[in-house]
Amino acid sequence: MRPWYRNLDWTIILLWAALVAVGLVAIYSATHGPAREFLLLSVQQNFDRQLQWFAISGVVMLAVLFTSARFIYRAAPWIYAACIALLVATLAAGTVVNGAKAWLYLGPIGLQTGEIAKVGTVLMVARFLSSNKAREGKPLYLLLALALLVFPAGIILMQNDTGTALVFLALAPVFLFWSGTVPLAWLALLMAPAVAGYLAIVDVTVAVLFAAVFTVGMLILSRSKALGALGALASFGTAIGAWLGLTKVLQPHQVARIVAFADPEAFRATAGFHVIQAKAAIGSGGLFGKGFTNGTQTQLAYIPENSTDFIFCVIGEEFGFVGATVLLVLFGVFLVRLAGLGAASGFAFPRLFVAGVTGVFLVHILINVGMTVGLVPVIGIPLPLISYGGSALLANTAMVAVALNLHARRDEFAIYTG
Repeated sequence: MRPWYRNLDWTIILLWAALVAVGLVAIYSATHGPAREFLLLSVQQNFDRQLQWFAISGVVMLAVLFTSARFIYRAAPWIYAACIALLVATLAAGTVVNGAKAWLYLGPIGLQTGEIAKVGTVLMVARFLSSNKAREGKPLYLLLALALLVFPAGIILMQNDTGTALVFLALAPVFLFWSGTVPLAWLALLMAPAVAGYLAIVDVTVAVLFAAVFTVGMLILSRSKALGALGALASFGTAIGAWLGLTKVLQPHQVARIVAFADPEAFRATAGFHVIQAKAAIGSGGLFGKGFTNGTQTQLAYIPENSTDFIFCVIGEEFGFVGATVLLVLFGVFLVRLAGLGAASGFAFPRLFVAGVTGVFLVHILINVGMTVGLVPVIGIPLPLISYGGSALLANTAMVAVALNLHARRDEFAIYTG
């Protein structure tokens, strides 16, 4: 049997390091270029802190790689329980940052516990769905698996961190699909509310049309009146609910942020300002960009949170279409290679865990890049391994390290799934 370290996927490790390096370059530009004079002292220190978190994350990766795969499997419930405890502690005694009570300070160290909870949640759901009873497709066990995702998402919603909560909920179809126990019709039914709600934000008429087409499609493809009725309830209900939320329930400033997504020009001076500036920054980069630390929108502080949520604008403006494309290609190769680790496994647990990790990265990338180019509403979600944020970098690195571990130790990996 080959030593585990000879089975390591060094391509993924190199891609991880390359993506973090790109992030450090962008963070440096956003905090040490001409923009520095417009920033608070705490923001000016983001680059130095990210370097420290990079070192810490590297140590965590090594520690995880040297950990037994069986130990990781057996510890999953305890890690999940510890993450839930951190979320509850944050809800009770956390610190409010940018309107969300999502930070817990342990001495001088501040943790965004929702990011850390992703690690424990993906581990626990993967372990639960890899059990024999769950793999038989029994509805009760599938509902329990969904509850494992919804429970931390609910606590995070109470912290007013909607973006992070959405990531947990988006993992539901990913896990159910890769578990191989849920028919595609049910997965479509699960995803219909999200699509209908999104379309209702853009145009309620389009959302209702989608609901009608989806319902008819469910009736024809599934040949089940019950699924057709559920499809109608899910799609029409969400579309109408989203419309009522926009018109009857939400506060004016909340409505403005959502409506500004569909028509930012109508809110150019208020809620649509950030989207317009983000698109202008990326568009002005041209083919090769304006050069390192020379981005006009970035360095004149027109872009909000330009070292965190809107860091893709820095890359697009200063390194142009070529730079942005290179970054997206790096992400693409990274995700394909990562997914390949799970596909190569003969065990359910590592396969499901890698699917969950890939889903986390993909959701973050799609939403973060999408909001900078106006394809999705502005949601506070960082770009993985690129945006400033120690908790996110630590959590993402830990998930990658576990995936590498389960693949490298595949020869010795024999866990009991009963």
